[in-house]
Amino acid sequence: MDFQLKYITPDIKLSSYDDKLFKTEVVFDHHMLVWFISGETKIIQANKNYVFKAGDIFLIPRNQLATIINYPKDGLPHKSVVMHLSTDRLRAFYADKNINPEYTTTPTIFHFRDHPLLKSCLASLIPYFDMQEEIFPEHIASLKITEAISVLRAIDSTVDQILANFEEPYKIDLATFMEKNFMFNMPLEKFSYLTGRSLTTFKRDFRKTFNMTPQRWLTQKRLALAHYQLAEKKRKPVEVYLETGFENLSHFSFAFKKRFGYTPTELVGQKNGC
Repeated sequence: MDFQLKYITPDIKLSSYDDKLFKTEVVFDHHMLVWFISGETKIIQANKNYVFKAGDIFLIPRNQLATIINYPKDGLPHKSVVMHLSTDRLRAFYADKNINPEYTTTPTIFHFRDHPLLKSCLASLIPYFDMQEEIFPEHIASLKITEAISVLRAIDSTVDQILANFEEPYKIDLATFMEKNFMFNMPLEKFSYLTGRSLTTFKRDFRKTFNMTPQRWLTQKRLALAHYQLAEKKRKPVEVYLETGFENLSHFSFAFKKRFGYTPTELVGQKNGC
């Protein structure tokens, strides 16, 4: 695996990944503005899946569960410029603006394709990654981030509803949230935070709601979803395990056989009449 990260500031980085694929499940603490130089990415959320290719520019809102699968493409590495739009910077930007966003629990990813204004802003960062100086001037970084925010607002005024919203997750219905998001292999601390609970309260409410531990319930739900994808959607095990919360194919196969008495491959063979 050849994975490289270059930072010009903690909020601006260039990533390059040259292996077959890279999968991660995340909840971003900050909004992420991403420009793809090459490669392909699939982003899986509870309510929608996205596929982004070279040239695409998109904004991922903070505090949203997602599975991200990155691929090299056409002989080129998965390469992107990433800018964090932190809460502190956004508070400063919106301090003198009269914006009253409405809270939404499911903000969607903003897709700007290869918009020339955003592309110009992000492409102008490329030379800085080759600088030999160890410290990139903070005032220049601040100007570039401010420019990016200003361009985003000029392109789509509805972005204010996301960027100017500084509320933290409040206590929401646990059952509804977990039924929508069980396929994301996140620490219980993240699930508890996103449902507006301490970890102790989350575990207590979970057992009261589902009558079992979170770990056992999550495993059962993920295996049931995987079984449905294999049996009804005719998908392959190598396609399914990444999207149902399992870290690797061997662990998925072991857990699947333990739960159902046969392996994913055996199930697919039965369905295909083998």
